[in-house]
Amino acid sequence: MARGIDLDETLHALCRAAVPSFADTAFVHLSDQLPAGDEGPGSPAMLRLHSTDRAPPRDPAAHAPGPTPGDPADVRPADVVRPAADGRLAELLRAGQPLPGDAPGVAPALTELLGPAGVPGAARPGPRLIIAPMLGRRHVMGSVVLIRRPDRPAFTGDDLLVASQLATHTALGVDKAAFYLRETSVAAALQRTMLPPALPEPTGVRLASRYLPASRASQVGGDWYDAIPLPGNRVALVIGDVMGHSMTSAAIMGQLRTIVQTLAGLGLPPDEVLHHLDEQAERLGSDHMATCLYAMYDPVLHRLLVANAGHPPPVLLHADGREEVLRIPPGAPIGVGGSGFESTEMHAPSGATLLLYTDGLVESRDSDLLSGVERLCAHLRASGAGPPSLEVLCDQALGTLGTRDRDDDIALLAARFEGILPERVAYWYMAPRPQTARQARRLTRRTLRQWGLDSILEPAELLVSEVVANAVRFASRPITLRLIRTDVLRCEVGDDSPQVPRMRHARPSDEGGRGLFLVDQLAERWGATRVSTGKVVWFEQALPGRE
Repeated sequence: MARGIDLDETLHALCRAAVPSFADTAFVHLSDQLPAGDEGPGSPAMLRLHSTDRAPPRDPAAHAPGPTPGDPADVRPADVVRPAADGRLAELLRAGQPLPGDAPGVAPALTELLGPAGVPGAARPGPRLIIAPMLGRRHVMGSVVLIRRPDRPAFTGDDLLVASQLATHTALGVDKAAFYLRETSVAAALQRTMLPPALPEPTGVRLASRYLPASRASQVGGDWYDAIPLPGNRVALVIGDVMGHSMTSAAIMGQLRTIVQTLAGLGLPPDEVLHHLDEQAERLGSDHMATCLYAMYDPVLHRLLVANAGHPPPVLLHADGREEVLRIPPGAPIGVGGSGFESTEMHAPSGATLLLYTDGLVESRDSDLLSGVERLCAHLRASGAGPPSLEVLCDQALGTLGTRDRDDDIALLAARFEGILPERVAYWYMAPRPQTARQARRLTRRTLRQWGLDSILEPAELLVSEVVANAVRFASRPITLRLIRTDVLRCEVGDDSPQVPRMRHARPSDEGGRGLFLVDQLAERWGATRVSTGKVVWFEQALPGRE
């Protein structure tokens, strides 16, 4: 019998054990919806023909042309059977005992299960047929029909015992396979729901991703990727891998991904994000470790800030086709505790593509990590001149796997840097004085006229004045004002106070408190985010033609 938990292999093992040594033909019907878990026993609502095995004739020349009555070749099983709840077949399945074809009351069950004979008038095999229910631990899994040719002895009582053992062992294997398939299906669904349903479309960078589960269904892993928009048109690029293959690994992955999203929203640099992630991973009380690489791309400054916690190094593909394996201090994996992480800053040229991946892409039983990274670079180099589209690039990267079975799942995230042109950005430092709001209005007016945005000048001036005036109230150091023109006009005002403004409805007697209400009414979107140096209050306005 099959030793594994593969459903097809389990049923094929039954046929190999029965045909031709015990019977000449075997039909296996399985429940259309294999039960698993703690559901109560009962007859299946529908049976489907799953496996058929027939022994070849012993001496084809000895047989006269045409079928012989009672020959197993005459019997044609029904493809789909719907046992009546109070019918003889349902009763026989629930009883769980094998019966010969000539036993009292079996004929109606055989008619229901096998249908009419293949040749009109052909006789049923009678005592040369056994119908054996496949009863698992708590469920009826299906049925097995075993048939002998007329030139072989009829089945005996001992043969019924053998058929019972074959059906029982097979049913237990099917039960185990059904339970396992359900568990892996739940784990895979859990893993899929914890991955991003869709990637964002931030300004200045294009994104593509892939996720491949392991070749074997048992390999449910904890690989994940993420792209998180940050204040100031920046974007965080994250790739991670929880060690191990289980539903627990997938659950730990979901928790770590949520923690990273929360930390990213605080605007922390990559090394601090990994430091806090490591602390939180220890508090989860799990022995699981994870690798993680966190990169922060700024399309305005064309800079990339990267920190690594034991993850494979990223590959930077330049616009001229050159590949560069980025040398990022690896650090210790998440969950080890007590380790420091280091952020590395570098230039992110326009047209370059950052490729983040998990170790399943480059590491296997036959290849170590470094050799796998070299093979990946060589494969991308040989794929053709010029930068391909991101979707094609992801497919090319996965092409390094070949046809071998994968022992690990794979996550892949590609980011092509486009940046934001300098002429679309205006940036100023201003002292926190009462006159600063007027100065900000003047600078905004001049810049919007240069950009040809006169139609939104008046509301933009008012919004900038309100946000800057609010920053002046709390700032002790120079505040920053930045205007960015992309598909919207975005204004960002930063100061060194961590106190985030909250919109409130002012009373008629109040002298202030209406600024953010105006911002909320006039801006398309607005928000406030704490950063390591204080906070940033921003708003966006639709450009002419997009209102």
